[in-house]
Amino acid sequence: MDQPAPISPCHCLALRQASRRLTQLYDQHLAPTGLRTSQYSLLRSLGRAGPISINAFAEIMVMDRTTMGRALRPLTRDGLVAAGPGPDGRTRSLTLTAAGLARMEEALPLWERAQEAFEKRYGAEPASDLRRAAARLALSV
Repeated sequence: MDQPAPISPCHCLALRQASRRLTQLYDQHLAPTGLRTSQYSLLRSLGRAGPISINAFAEIMVMDRTTMGRALRPLTRDGLVAAGPGPDGRTRSLTLTAAGLARMEEALPLWERAQEAFEKRYGAEPASDLRRAAARLALSV
């Protein structure tokens, strides 16, 4: 794990490798909460979005609806997210439960430590540049 990944001419592979390493770092920090980085991201984003349809939330998270459903399953099972009828009666609406909010708040200081650890290793300014580049990439592809 200490050896660097070989440089790939494939942009997708290089980004996926980097993403896996970064996810491992955050998962290690969040482990005491029982949340994985992907689950924390869903809780935090849902907390910001408020009640929202599954399709709209999947779009915000840049996920297809099937993947979103699989990702939400353990969160709903554990009572962290509730899925109920939407305002039009046809769609399902997602909300963060009180337990979900509590778990997210429990995880926040650990997530902040992961942020700090990454910035310490990578540099605060390059990390900021990386976030901007990743956001630009998510909008342009």
